Amino acid sequence: VLVTGENGTGKDVVARELHRLSHRAQQPLVCIDLGCIPENLFESELFGYEKGAFTGADQAKEGRIEAADGGTLFLDEIGNPSLAMQQKLLTVIEKRQTSRIGATEVKYIDVRIIAATNADLKARVAEGTFRQDLLYRLNTIELHLPPLRERGNDILLLARHFRKLYSARHKCEAKELTPQEEKML
Repeated sequence: VLVTGENGTGKDVVARELHRLSHRAQQPLVCIDLGCIPENLFESELFGYEKGAFTGADQAKEGRIEAADGGTLFLDEIGNPSLAMQQKLLTVIEKRQTSRIGATEVKYIDVRIIAATNADLKARVAEGTFRQDLLYRLNTIELHLPPLRERGNDILLLARHFRKLYSARHKCEAKELTPQEEKML
């Protein structure tokens, strides 16, 4: 599933709900913010490593992809990785297997992949900065989340929801919005 939309539209909320409502809900949901992983740590974070694979690897470490086995792997900010990193993700998706750095064997994995981005991936493909084959693999189902400014009455639903939530939290009266306040929103 590919979830698209501007920053702040709730792509991560949708990903968590998709997992919660799936038959994989009792299995792990592993979230990876690809915008926060430096390229030099990409492989060790996603694939893990064996003891002795490199200097400082004094014990084996499970990668996040392996940790998601049986559950859902949420790849947030999928538009950020370099082409080399995209190739590695594509290989995992196509072969449904992963291998720790320094390992000689591969592990087959069964994961649902949900990816999210605020980038226009089709434009990035045209620019040559995003792999078309990776987009094809990720975009089996696309959910586009419009920004709140385009969702009309959702603003009032959210305002009412948060009014009730915070009045209960702070133990104070939940005042109704006036028609004028609703119109302003």
